[in-house]
Amino acid sequence: MRIIGLDIHRVFAEAVALEGAEFTRLGRIGMTREHLAAFAATLKKTDHVIVEATGNATALVEILTPYVARVGVANPLQVYLIAKAKTKTDKIDARVLAQLYAAGFLPEVWVPDEVTLARRRQVTRRSQLVKQRVRLKGIVQSILHAHLVPRCPHVDLFGIKGRAWLKAQYLPDDEREAIARHIDEYDRLTEAQKGVEKDIARAALDDKDVKRIMTAPGIDMVVAVGVMAAIGRIERFDSPDKLVAYFGLNPSVRQSGEGPAYHGRITKRGPSGARHLLVEAAWQAIRVPGPLRAFYDRIRARRGTHIAVVAVARKLTVLIWHMLTKGEDYTWVRPALMTRKMRSLELAAGLPARRGQRGATYAYNLPERRQADQAVADQAECDYRHLTQGWRKRGPDRGAGATNEERQ
Repeated sequence: MRIIGLDIHRVFAEAVALEGAEFTRLGRIGMTREHLAAFAATLKKTDHVIVEATGNATALVEILTPYVARVGVANPLQVYLIAKAKTKTDKIDARVLAQLYAAGFLPEVWVPDEVTLARRRQVTRRSQLVKQRVRLKGIVQSILHAHLVPRCPHVDLFGIKGRAWLKAQYLPDDEREAIARHIDEYDRLTEAQKGVEKDIARAALDDKDVKRIMTAPGIDMVVAVGVMAAIGRIERFDSPDKLVAYFGLNPSVRQSGEGPAYHGRITKRGPSGARHLLVEAAWQAIRVPGPLRAFYDRIRARRGTHIAVVAVARKLTVLIWHMLTKGEDYTWVRPALMTRKMRSLELAAGLPARRGQRGATYAYNLPERRQADQAVADQAECDYRHLTQGWRKRGPDRGAGATNEERQ
């Protein structure tokens, strides 16, 4: 068996082959489909190719996979920790990849399927559009601040009332023209974001896992799709702790010798976008009645608001693992609210509105139905508070991590 290590760059890749105990430099390959296809034609069906996870690694894996026995993708951070050396060249890096794989010490990453890759790209596009819209709002706010314009009395500066208020403020002509250009760009980005969300919602309509995650409080279509894009297949994670660690919501730990373990802040490893979505979902979950709000209040009383919210995000991750693994919805799901979530998903996907007709969300508009759903959630919250009121803390409380919340 021949092992080929590829050190990838933007315009070329350095290739080194390991066969037995001998290394052979295969030279540099251009990072274009034509050059890579020509290189792949020279490989054997028994070859194993190893590359690092980079922005263009997915396309390289797609091209080389039909020609070789296996294409492995290494975790660049962990490879750096294992194979850090004073002398570093492209040839040495390619050799290290081949050596680590031959020895069985190569830390690999999971290669997503095409559906998961497409979903990740769509989630990334939406995130980029959201950031650009927020940036434009910040630019307009800075212009108003520079000219002593008071704070806008309306919630949305770029809403109908906000724009009318903005036109009535005194500003130099050049600044007013700049704001008009920023608003036009904001509108263009808003339409682009709606288009991306429409594509995301269409794919989510047929995904039972996305719908299952949405039964949890605080999780809407955007959060559910973002989390599922990061997870890919739940079978990759043997336990909820591994999923928590994958999202970087587990606390860092320092321990040596016979000394105690010190728990610090969360590691923040893994997909940051999905982690931010889970924290946003946690902020929404604590605003509605249910066990998660009681859990938040218990942690906040000892550790403060922000640590408690992160603990709720971790709890949501554990719930997601159990729901996907067991194929069950959230136990305390509110049926009327879930119906409204599903209708919002359908409208986002472009399904026609049924104005003037009694739709699926009619029950949510009935006060007695909403009160009945809320009564169930209130009872669940009350039961959780009663269950945990006698719990006592075990051991010393050190660090800023949120690791002991479930033991109290």
